[in-house]
Amino acid sequence: MHFPKLERRPELDALRGIFLAWMIFVHLPTRFSDFAAQPFGFVSAAEGFVFLSALLVARIYSREHSVDADGVRRHLWRRSLKIYGYHLALITFTFTVVAAYAVHVHRLALMNMLDFYLVHPVAGAVGALFLLYCPPLLDILPMYVLFLFLSPLVLSLARRVKWGTVLAASAALWLGAQFGLKAAFDHALNQVTQLHIPVHETGAFNLFAWQAVWVTGLWMGSASARGDVPLNRIPRWTIPVSGLLCVFFLLCRYGWLGPHLNWPALGLLVDKWQLGPLRVVNLIAFTIFFWWLRKWVVLAIHREPFLTMGKASLQVFCAHLFFVFAGLALLYGDMTQLGWRTAIVLTSATFVALFFVALREVTKKRAKKAKKPAGSVPAPEAAERMLEPACVPVKSEAADLVR
Repeated sequence: MHFPKLERRPELDALRGIFLAWMIFVHLPTRFSDFAAQPFGFVSAAEGFVFLSALLVARIYSREHSVDADGVRRHLWRRSLKIYGYHLALITFTFTVVAAYAVHVHRLALMNMLDFYLVHPVAGAVGALFLLYCPPLLDILPMYVLFLFLSPLVLSLARRVKWGTVLAASAALWLGAQFGLKAAFDHALNQVTQLHIPVHETGAFNLFAWQAVWVTGLWMGSASARGDVPLNRIPRWTIPVSGLLCVFFLLCRYGWLGPHLNWPALGLLVDKWQLGPLRVVNLIAFTIFFWWLRKWVVLAIHREPFLTMGKASLQVFCAHLFFVFAGLALLYGDMTQLGWRTAIVLTSATFVALFFVALREVTKKRAKKAKKPAGSVPAPEAAERMLEPACVPVKSEAADLVR
């Protein structure tokens, strides 16, 4: 199988940075989150980030996987283990410092987030350890750990039975997710583990649905590594149709088409957490339309601070949670959002601090790279880029993508 040399694509770092900034605005308990929550229709930063992460994994590792599948599996499993380590650090901090503060000063926002753990600390701690209990904000890294861990299996399966079969199986799982597959699976797990974790405490993301985003990203990344971008083959008539669909869903999002075509009325059809069918249509239309606009999109996003933040995505993502917890700690009584003045101060402090976190991480990686002898193979730190997530490929031209 022929794999052309990969070109360096810094705009992918910038796009990761954009998605990170978008998520931060949504997660901070400020009025800015009202504007950041799905402003372009039924599309969020999470879908884009998951898709891009999978695309980069397949794009970087497809060449190496064709000659050394075992090596790729070891690389990706080590990367998933590192992300799991970050997850353990976050839940340890949350279950000790955050939980103690929430109970001591009676902060309802934090207590509601950790209600299951506060009532069942042993079951909560064990469940979080095994990725079964995932409180709000702490359910993203477990999803990445599982998806990344299973990626070598998906890539190997695609080589044996072709991508069409893999995509069909993924679509079948997504369909099952629409009819209660996750609830049935969680019930079976509770019977085995006896932890009795409620379904709504196992994470907001329905993994049986969201795997479809990841698998689609792997497929497109694998195809692009061979120089065959599937979006280049779409008929031209799909572009205006996609644009019209984007406008339609945007109008529905803001309730401008009447009481039967708005967010509440459409309900599960556009649900984020289980990727409802109309939401999938919106995502496909959004992807096609913005692919057509990609030259202008690249010009708009190829700038700081997005480039730097995207190069240290894992560290930035984890660090932003501390600021989210700080914002929740500032809420009192029945407050759900901070006042404008506090919100502006918190948001500004968050982005300044996160930029320096990213800058420190990027500088550290460059320093390590500079110490290496000329011509040496890139070391693992060259690909410490979450949430691609990726380890260093053996081939240096593949490493260019994540430098």
